[in-house]
Amino acid sequence: MASENVYVEHCKGVNGLDKVILREIRGCSAEVYLDGGQVTSWKNEFREQLLFLSSKATFKPPNAIRGGIQICFPQFGTIDSLEQHGFARNRLWSVDPDPPPFPANTSHRAFVDLILRHSEEEVKIWPHRYECRLRIALGPGGDLMLTSRIRNTNTDGKSFTFTFAYHTYFSVTDISEVRVEGLETLDYLDNLKNRERFTEQGDALTFESEVDKVYLSTPTKIAILDHDRKRTFVLRKDGLPDAVVWNPWDKKAKAMADFCDDEYKHMLCVTAACVEKPIILKPGEEWKGRLEISAVPSSYCSGQLDPRRIFRSN
Repeated sequence: MASENVYVEHCKGVNGLDKVILREIRGCSAEVYLDGGQVTSWKNEFREQLLFLSSKATFKPPNAIRGGIQICFPQFGTIDSLEQHGFARNRLWSVDPDPPPFPANTSHRAFVDLILRHSEEEVKIWPHRYECRLRIALGPGGDLMLTSRIRNTNTDGKSFTFTFAYHTYFSVTDISEVRVEGLETLDYLDNLKNRERFTEQGDALTFESEVDKVYLSTPTKIAILDHDRKRTFVLRKDGLPDAVVWNPWDKKAKAMADFCDDEYKHMLCVTAACVEKPIILKPGEEWKGRLEISAVPSSYCSGQLDPRRIFRSN
């Protein structure tokens, strides 16, 4: 067997859908479905699942898969007349036969390059031509990296505007024992209050009810502390100034057909995004966004976790 096949396997997933499995020598893995270009699984070396995927998730295109990491383009939310979170998460992506070069000093062998281009049918609802490239890579230490490049390929001289997000569902033990660090004192738009603008108070985010907030001008690092599991997720992002924090809580969970009533207790979305100030691309121009996620075992007791130690380590 060729050596690269140890790291990258193309196979069939649920309902016969095409998927790619990325593996690293230490036992870390990730699974990517070509439908939606969506990461649906990310496991550490202990085979523990780090992403949330609803037990009711439907793998029936063109419906989005509930959980994992959804690619939201050309919009996040329902701002325009397009479908919620845009059409990229509902489209079939292809393996990119000619990906752009990446830094030569990277040691990643477990990666896949995907591409999504406009279709003539799609141009009727969003009248632009584009190329959306996505590299999903698994680092030797198990870090998960997503890099997106979006290019305006219009031939009519027109610019286009878009928003973008890596809508990421994290698996947590108990949402009431989770803290998010790095968003303190920042302004946010509250989607539960007609996007009214507020300033965050307190030293960390904790959760005791539904939340749907867009934090603005966020730092490049954000930490999610799961006290019960003594695990911290660290998000590092570039080109994505905003962060969306979402949990539907009990009432909305019961209203979603592809979500179990109590699953809100075991998930939290912290989404690296560009939402407040849409990106404008002229023909031929390209935008790049990047997200890296790592899961750090915490040796501290619950309630004594200090994310500043994590931030200082890089």
